[in-house]
Amino acid sequence: MRAIVLESHGGPEVLTAREVPEPVPGPEEVLIDVAATAVNRADLLQRMGLYPEPGPPRAHEVPGLELAGVVSAVGDRVQLWSPGDAVMGVVAGGAYAEAAVLHERQAMAVPERIGLPDAGALPEVFVTAYDALVLQGGLRVGGWALVHAGASGVGTAAIQLCALVGARVVVTCSAAKVAACEALGADVVVDYGSEDYVEAVDRATGGDGVDVVLDLVGGDYVGRNIRCCAVGGRIVQVGVMGGGKATVPVGEMLPRRVSLIGTVLRARPLEEKIAITQRCAADLLGAFEGGLLNPVIDRRMSLWDVAEAHEYVASNANVGKVLLEVR
Repeated sequence: MRAIVLESHGGPEVLTAREVPEPVPGPEEVLIDVAATAVNRADLLQRMGLYPEPGPPRAHEVPGLELAGVVSAVGDRVQLWSPGDAVMGVVAGGAYAEAAVLHERQAMAVPERIGLPDAGALPEVFVTAYDALVLQGGLRVGGWALVHAGASGVGTAAIQLCALVGARVVVTCSAAKVAACEALGADVVVDYGSEDYVEAVDRATGGDGVDVVLDLVGGDYVGRNIRCCAVGGRIVQVGVMGGGKATVPVGEMLPRRVSLIGTVLRARPLEEKIAITQRCAADLLGAFEGGLLNPVIDRRMSLWDVAEAHEYVASNANVGKVLLEVR
């Protein structure tokens, strides 16, 4: 099979298409003919050597954290899927390829209304956002959330999930992306280049603050996020696009009883990944079928043009996901 292999680390030019052996599914795994994957910020970091895949190194380093496709073979103990089933899921790596393996309980059925290949832009961002906002953040009906990078893949998923839960949301984004976030249903959109989001949150919530912050930025946002929190609020840190170091005003955390939660999905134990996947499948797949949730796809490109796709995502021009079609 063909795959995109990292033979070294650096710029987009290190993404190399080559023939590699097709993976063999384990007893509880399914082999998937990949229809599509998508570019995630973590892929750019892995390409630069800053975010390696957990576990023993593979013979060939193939990036890619999500996929959608058709099951072509199953392991001896697989019970949930059969060849021909359309599935999608989050993987620790290996999705930039014509075929990949996935544990059967980490696979989700592709919503018929979404279909292939578009489902390739769905798993990573919706699982990440739902886990952060609801499962770890505790967002509930009537609550308020603050979501940074509202036009990113995770951000566009988070806006829709807030509406699904019955919560309201303040999002931050650049001026060029304000209209896109408003169109997705954000209650308040803050242009971070010209507005203070702390003041915007204070106005929107009548001074009460938000219940959950979903932050992909880090850096100096951390201290400001604390000032945005309601009593008992939770900040769920899922990325550090703005830097991995921050000055934390602990004195302001204490009276608000703020929790600062750091999280990643990729390095979690298999059983935790399975539990999150199963919860998301139960809670969200019906909403995709009913038209309440949709992957936001900025553009569709071929996997074999992945270097150009990485450059585009690095430019921060996209709204939603860049889908990479494989077949």
